[in-house]
Amino acid sequence: MIKNIIFDFGDIFINLDKEVVTREMVRYGGKSVLGPKLHALNEQYEVGAIDSEAFLAQLVSVYPNASMAEITNIWNSILLDFPDHRLQFIEQLAQEAQYRLFLLSNTNALHIPHVQDIMGAQKFDRFRNSFEKFYLSHEIQLRKPSLEIFQFVLDENRLEPEETFFVDDTKENTDAAQKLGIKCWNLQVGREDIVELKTRL
Repeated sequence: MIKNIIFDFGDIFINLDKEVVTREMVRYGGKSVLGPKLHALNEQYEVGAIDSEAFLAQLVSVYPNASMAEITNIWNSILLDFPDHRLQFIEQLAQEAQYRLFLLSNTNALHIPHVQDIMGAQKFDRFRNSFEKFYLSHEIQLRKPSLEIFQFVLDENRLEPEETFFVDDTKENTDAAQKLGIKCWNLQVGREDIVELKTRL
């Protein structure tokens, strides 16, 4: 029986434009491919190993014709809208109190303030308050798909894997969680919506 639900954030609740970074790299004088160096830099940033200033400084070589402000805007433009029906859904689920609810997101120190700007402080607080715990990778120094991040959430909250359900749009992340015995839904963006959750449990 499922007692706990862990949710990803991007493309589960807030819509994303995951291609914007590569599109804008070309526009600002960079290459159209995210190389290993940039992937590694992003991973460092998402676990809080470097701060925003150091992260942006290293992106100058990726966007040689962009200012720091333009680079910040590019990095934040991956974040689109947060549909009201998803906020209403998670608030209703929290109100029903049938499950313990957790958020587990790979994110960074630039994105969260931008999410608050997109949603507005009141709606963001309503969203955050729908969860028992709100885990952000840059705050806990762990990121998906490491097994350690899922074990951390299980251990800290004394959750049994077989009683826990995880929703993420990235198959690599759900595959990792399944290795620990967590039940998963690899949500297909554009074809499925988190409001269909109860049909998946």
